[in-house]
Amino acid sequence: IGTLIGPGGKMIHEIVDTFDVVVDVEDDGQVFITSKNQENAQKALTFIQNLTREVKAGDIFEGKVKKIMAFGAFIELIPGQEGLLHISKMSDKRVNKVEDVMNEGDIVSVKVILVNKREGKIDLALIKK
Repeated sequence: IGTLIGPGGKMIHEIVDTFDVVVDVEDDGQVFITSKNQENAQKALTFIQNLTREVKAGDIFEGKVKKIMAFGAFIELIPGQEGLLHISKMSDKRVNKVEDVMNEGDIVSVKVILVNKREGKIDLALIKK
């Protein structure tokens, strides 16, 4: 419930504003989404499901490149969860610079190859299109 609502209600307000829906959260954790537009309600539902989803090895995501470093790129998988796409996992061939493959803001297909819950790290590999 806390993840869905966010600090000061920030996340739930963002969902309501972005998708033009009404979101009601019950004390027992049930979530009700209402909207005049079925497509918006479905998008809000998918967003909420991803927000509360547990990332596992083998999962595939379309993620946004949030930050580029010399050793790789941080990819936002779902709101609030990022993984590292190491430069060695971007191609079968040697990559000299991350920017040769992607730039901040790009949307890329990645596969989760390792989740280290103890350290809070998620390792990714790029999926070729």
